[in-house]
Amino acid sequence: MFAGRCGANLLRSRFSSVAATSAVSSTSNIIRPCAVTRKYATEASTQRPNEVTAALSRTETLFKTYKPITPGIRHLKRPLNLHLYPGRPLRQLTVALRRTGGRNNHGHITIRSRGGGHKQRIRLVDFMRTEPGPHDVVRVEYDPGRSAHIALTKNRDPTATGRRLYSYILAPEGLRAGDVVHSYRQGVPDGLVPGFKDSKELRGKAFEASSDGDDASATTSLALGMLRTITIQNGNVLPLRLIPTGTIVHNIALDPEGRAILVRSAGTFAQVITHEEAGRYTQIRLQSGEVRKVLQDCVATIGKVSNPLWKSRNLGKAGRSRWLGKRPHVRGMAMNRCDHPHGGGRGKSKGNKQPRSVWGWLTKGKRTRKPGPKGPKNSNKMVVRERPRGKEKKAGLK
Repeated sequence: MFAGRCGANLLRSRFSSVAATSAVSSTSNIIRPCAVTRKYATEASTQRPNEVTAALSRTETLFKTYKPITPGIRHLKRPLNLHLYPGRPLRQLTVALRRTGGRNNHGHITIRSRGGGHKQRIRLVDFMRTEPGPHDVVRVEYDPGRSAHIALTKNRDPTATGRRLYSYILAPEGLRAGDVVHSYRQGVPDGLVPGFKDSKELRGKAFEASSDGDDASATTSLALGMLRTITIQNGNVLPLRLIPTGTIVHNIALDPEGRAILVRSAGTFAQVITHEEAGRYTQIRLQSGEVRKVLQDCVATIGKVSNPLWKSRNLGKAGRSRWLGKRPHVRGMAMNRCDHPHGGGRGKSKGNKQPRSVWGWLTKGKRTRKPGPKGPKNSNKMVVRERPRGKEKKAGLK
């Protein structure tokens, strides 16, 4: 017993000496932080990962995967975006998100499989882009409320203050901190290109037809070429009448004075097909394959929406779906007869019934509304060609 007690004291004294030595060495290596001036909007900077992050992470070319030390990160796969700003968003351009859990004002569930989720703040994204002039891209950020990334821009106008000075925009693919974007929603200002004057009445071919002689047409072509070189840049906003055919666009508005509502999801894009002879509509092919007419005075943003690898991500575990506000979705065959048309029965069977929703609506291919030329009169006159369905869609995938 005496030997054991002496051995314990010896071991305890050894540990205390090692701890004291390490404490002295750690205090000698302490670097006192200097006073750092806090800026209104900090520019993006790359942070050096610590030893723990470097040990757990295993980086690939396109996606970031992790060493499977836990079941939750075994299949976790995230798009690798090293250009994103790691800090917090601009507080002035955010608002608290108040959740309803899929319930209306009576407390009844109107949207199934929703509820919970992590606390978030909504980023106030500018889908109007009414402020003209150059805007500098300060940084590109992650937005928890959408699949695409957003960019913080700063207005060069010295008189701009508040939300006119800083604003969030939907970041197109390839946009980085330090780039410059313009908004030509009100049209191209006079004097930007010598020999070109923007007008809603004088556009495109009408401008070329008004010129006389070969020299005048050459001057017009040169002016149009210079105009497109200056304005057709990634992230710029232009009316459709000034966008040449074949250009990739996103963030399309359907009202000349309204906000952009089409093509805003990650990796999506649309293409300008043709400008009609009358000079009123422009035909655009959407991501689904649908071709529709849009007023030429409506605006669109040049480029493709950022974060195209978002659809290939893998959450890795069910808990991450709960963090996003998604509750479990129960199959109809697992319910009782009174809860779903597929419920009940002896064993695993739905009684040779067609796929239906909880309320009895036919799903998986059954059309409940026929938009476009084939549908009811004046249902959607702007659709020129509907999106491919059925055999036509399968033929396009081959």
